[in-house]
Order: sequence, then C-alpha cells, then structure tokens
Amino acid sequence: MSSEHPACTLDRTITHRLHLLSKVTDRTTQFAYETEVGIPISEGRCLAAIGTFEPLSVNDLAQRANLNKGQASRSAQTLVDQGLVLKQDSDTDGRGVVLRLSEAGRPVWERLMAVIHRRNAEITACLTAAEGRQLDKILDRLIEHARSSAARG
Repeated sequence: MSSEHPACTLDRTITHRLHLLSKVTDRTTQFAYETEVGIPISEGRCLAAIGTFEPLSVNDLAQRANLNKGQASRSAQTLVDQGLVLKQDSDTDGRGVVLRLSEAGRPVWERLMAVIHRRNAEITACLTAAEGRQLDKILDRLIEHARSSAARG
C-alpha cells in the first residue's frame, strides 16, 4: 500500500471502478444488442453515433462512438456492407468520406436507441431521481475536466 494514499486501495480508485462498471454493463449490453438488434456492440455504438450525429467522418465517428479510428472504420464498413449506412465522398475533404444512415438503417437505429435507453435505465435503476441527476452532472464535469487535462498535455 502506498504511503501517499494509505486508505486508497486499487479497488476503490475511480479509474478501476469506472472500468469495472463498463465491463460489467458491456456484457449485458452486448447480449441485448445482438439478440434484440442483431449487431455486435462495436457496430451498435457506431450505428448509434451515426444516427444521432450524422453526417459523420470516420474520425468524428471514432470520437463519438468512443472507439479508435481503425475500429470505427471497420465497424462503419460492416454497416455499409449490411446496407444500414451510406458512405459518400466528402464535399470538403477530397480523401474523406461522410457516413449517414440509409433508409434501411433508420428502423434498426430506432430499435438500437430503444435498447440503449432501456439499458441506461436498468443501470441507474438503483438511484433516486435526484441521484440520477446528480450523477449526470458529475459525469459531465469529470468528462470536461479529463478533456481539458488531456488538451493541456
């Protein structure tokens, strides 16, 4: 145990607990995506981001879906191959592409968003309404702080 942080064991750190929460909830979410929507979680994250924030470049998709560029590119191509997403050349970037939902992708996106909203409600069901609002604000602050810290180097 560190003499600097004698009361803080690994399992009580925020990074460890956030990662644990993510892993535990991802298992159930992955099962829900596959059984209810028919797509794996990485494609689901991409489809959710494209439908919510379209049009998106692959770089924007990676950021919005919390994936690296390679994962986002592969997932987007799978969605294009399935006919759920349209990939068009970018008007502003000669080497880039723009991703949008296809007509066939819109109802799949709607089913996926219903699963996402239900999963969020299931994950936070142990919280009161006030605690849920407080958690929402705290997460926003932590994310903004982390982004600011990362930008500073």
